[in-house]
Amino acid sequence: MNEAEQRQIARDLHDNLVAYWHDVDFNWGVNAGGHYTDDAVFEGGSVYYDGRSEIEEFYAWRKERGARVNVHLVGNFHCSFESDELAKVTWICTLYAHDGEAPQPTAAPISISRLEDVFVLTDGQWLCKHRKWNGLFRGGVATTSLSAEELAKRKANK
Repeated sequence: MNEAEQRQIARDLHDNLVAYWHDVDFNWGVNAGGHYTDDAVFEGGSVYYDGRSEIEEFYAWRKERGARVNVHLVGNFHCSFESDELAKVTWICTLYAHDGEAPQPTAAPISISRLEDVFVLTDGQWLCKHRKWNGLFRGGVATTSLSAEELAKRKANK
């Protein structure tokens, strides 16, 4: 893969990442599962979701909790290629969020994290195989996370 192709793929990965968070912020993450491989891992802090189905379960649970205003800002995007089929992406997520309907009072972000993503080319589409959250700053309102116990309970009831 030449440099021009790498730049275009990196731009596409960035655009897909922004579209993903737009879906999460304004559509409850209904389409979030399509961003991941079937065997993807989503981890960070106290959360560990193993596979696309567990990631989708988190977003279903999140929607069931009720109204929440959130905005995930993507910054400092950096992409490197391990091969023609594997890209590593690091970026910063600045998260503003609060339970309830909009508008909410302004406040500092509730978290700023450095994310490490691994994308693989799968059937002509770049999908996230691994997403790891590394907290840099926390404060204010708690982030949402589906506990392992609650996830197991939800899976057992399906």
